[in-house]
Order: sequence, then structure tokens, then C-alpha cells
Amino acid sequence: MGGQQHLDKQQSFTRVVTREASIRQDVRADICVVGSGISGVSAAVEAARLGLRVVLVDGFPALGGQAVHSIIGTFCGLFHHGEHRYQFTHGIADDILSDLGKAGALHYRHGPSYTTVMYDEIVLSRWIERTVCESGIKPIVGAILLDVKVAERRVHCIDLATRYGTVRVTANAFVDATGDAALAWLAGLPCREPANGRIYGSQMLVVERINQASVPDRDAIAQRVRERGAVYGLVRKEGFAFVFPERGVALVNLTHVETPLDAIDATQRGLEGKNQADVAFDFLKKEFPDAFGQARIRSYGFPGIRQTRWIVGTHHLTVDEVRAGTRFADAVARTAWPIELHNHVEGHIWETFDDDHVHYVPFRSMLPPDTDNLLAVGRCIDGDAAALSSVRVMGPCIAMGAAAAHAIELVGTGSLHDIDYEALQRRLYDNVSRVD
Repeated sequence: MGGQQHLDKQQSFTRVVTREASIRQDVRADICVVGSGISGVSAAVEAARLGLRVVLVDGFPALGGQAVHSIIGTFCGLFHHGEHRYQFTHGIADDILSDLGKAGALHYRHGPSYTTVMYDEIVLSRWIERTVCESGIKPIVGAILLDVKVAERRVHCIDLATRYGTVRVTANAFVDATGDAALAWLAGLPCREPANGRIYGSQMLVVERINQASVPDRDAIAQRVRERGAVYGLVRKEGFAFVFPERGVALVNLTHVETPLDAIDATQRGLEGKNQADVAFDFLKKEFPDAFGQARIRSYGFPGIRQTRWIVGTHHLTVDEVRAGTRFADAVARTAWPIELHNHVEGHIWETFDDDHVHYVPFRSMLPPDTDNLLAVGRCIDGDAAALSSVRVMGPCIAMGAAAAHAIELVGTGSLHDIDYEALQRRLYDNVSRVD
């Protein structure tokens, strides 16, 4: 009968329990990273490799942030776009490109000006989970920030709400990788929001069972959207459907969705985004039947968010500094990604640069002036809306995460405002100066 066993009578017993209001789990670490998107994962993994005790927190019930759950689908801003398209960012970017490449889970799109890398979000999610576990990081998922305790210019601990009870994380330093500057906001620090209306996000789709040989190029899809999109009710007048070769799937982005910070409104906008995605899919099936006539939707991402709220930092990165390619003494990340400002529902501003252009992110844009042990990374660093639109993509986000880990390890229990920039620059050479 193999491994079959009979039920013991005691195994069916139950017990009655009631909630004990005083119960709270306490966790201690050298560094607590809040947000497990690509910038948060980079910060956590880099810190663990430096020998720090790391706690990685996320409100989603699984790791990966928007890179996985919103199905962003492409690594952007990772390569120079001149004749010699060297890699801007290393660290975990090297590991991801190597490991996912070996698994056949990457596709390099070499456009006339830009190189982007499509990825399989399922393979990336498992890479993140395995790497976090193997690095000795302590993850806490499904955990929502309740409160941030600040005293004498330092964040001392954060309180988290989970379905299993409250958790308090006490750490020497904290990294806000939430995307919405949630940690800084709850700490009572000044933050920025767009002054002239919302910045739009996207509801991404993965479509399967396509005829990839018949999928039109991006320009052809965009032209048909302009000509026929209104007939279907498309609100965005541009977009794309990128084929992932040999997988019979396409990544579709033909939507624009407002991304408010109000809980009820945000929920409604998320549902609206899926409605927009359904309209977009109907458009593709009927306008390009040879390519999409037999296709079906494999998955909807969570609502993709580009910009909502961000910190006030020690330095406010401006679009003029981006255009000028200003190289700061405290530069920690670089890219050549265009200004990509999604500030109107019909489309977006797309301002490209010359082939030899590079622009940089200063460490001070990650550093709030009123705290000594908190850094922001990713899309919630300080800058004007147009500047942020060019540095919030995957490549520089990975570099910012690595910079945060090294800065925290360098200063120990001291103030991040007293960091030795030359020492930090030496550590970040691969992400700031390397050109091979």
C-alpha cells in the first residue's frame, strides 16, 4: 500500500484560540529594504554580499515588484546606444543576463538607437526568489507599512501589518524602494508629487498563440492605432506589441492609466486598466487577424506605475542636467535612456539623445536632507518629472540599489551625509565609469 497511513483519532482534534493583542514579532537587521522591485532586490542582494544582515519587505505576497508582477517585460537603459553599445550597469544585472540567457529567457532587441532586453517574467521571478534565499536575506512579504519611528535624524524601526499580525523591523539603515516613497512619507519627510496632473502608467498584457511571422512592426501598429484606435475606444494613440521569438507570445502595451495615491481611486483605475487592455486586445485581433486572430490573453500584469510620489533629496536632479549629461562628483548610476514622460493620456514625450550621450544620477538625489540613515532608490529619488522619466528604468534602478548597499556599508553607524565620495566611486566603478 506504499506510504498510505490510517488516520489517528487524535489527528482530527481541534483547539480554540483567540487573538492576543500584545503579540508582535520583532526582527533586527543591519539594513532593511522596503520594496522588492528591481532596485530593492539589487540593494538587498548587494548588501548581503557585503556581509550585512538584510531584511527585504514587500506589500505584495511575493517578491519581484513591478519587474515581475506588472510584467514590465523589458530591461531598458542598460546599454549605451552609440556604435559600441557597452553595458552601463553590472552587479546583479550581470547575473540576471547570464542566468536568464542560459535559460533562453531573454531576447535582445537591437533598435537603430537603443538596445532593450525582453525577459520572461516567470523565470525572472524564480531567479529573484532563489537569489534572495541563497544570499541569506530575510524576506517578509504581504507586509504593509503602518508606521515609521524616527528620532534624532534616524529611522529606528518600522511597523508592518501582515495577515498574521504585526511585525517590527529595527535596523541600522533603511532603503526606500517602495516606488511611492512610502517609507519617507510615513516618516514625515517632505515629498514631491507631479504639479501638472497625473503621470500615466500602463496595463501590460502577455498574449499567447500568436502567429509571430505575421506580427507587424512597431511603426505599423502605431499607425493603425492612430487611424483606427478611436473606433474601438482606445484612449492611447500609440503603443506596441513586441514578439518574444520562439515562445509564441507577445508583450502588449497599448494603454494609459492614471496612477493616483488614493486607495479607492487607485483600485478603480486598476480595473479600468484591464478594461483598456481588453479593448486593445480586441483591436489587435480584428485589425491584424493574421498575427492575432487565434491569440488569447495569457496574463494581465498588475497596474504598471511610472511616477506617483518621490522624496525631496539633498540634490534635485533637473532635466537640464540630464540633457547636458552632467557628471556629478557623487554619480552612482548612468544611462542614456530618453526623456520618456507619460503626462497625457493620448501619448508621451519621447526626447532622444546623441549617440555619445550619457547622463548620471547623483547620490545626493537618493539622500533626504533630514535623516542620516535613509536612502531612496528607483523611481522615488529626487528630480523633476522629466528628469525622473529618463532614470527610472531598470538599468539605473539596479545601479542605485547597489549604490545604497555600498554607501550603508561604508558609513556603518555614522551619517550617510558624511560619506567619502571617492571611496564610494571606487566601489561603483563598474556602474559609473566602465566602458568595456
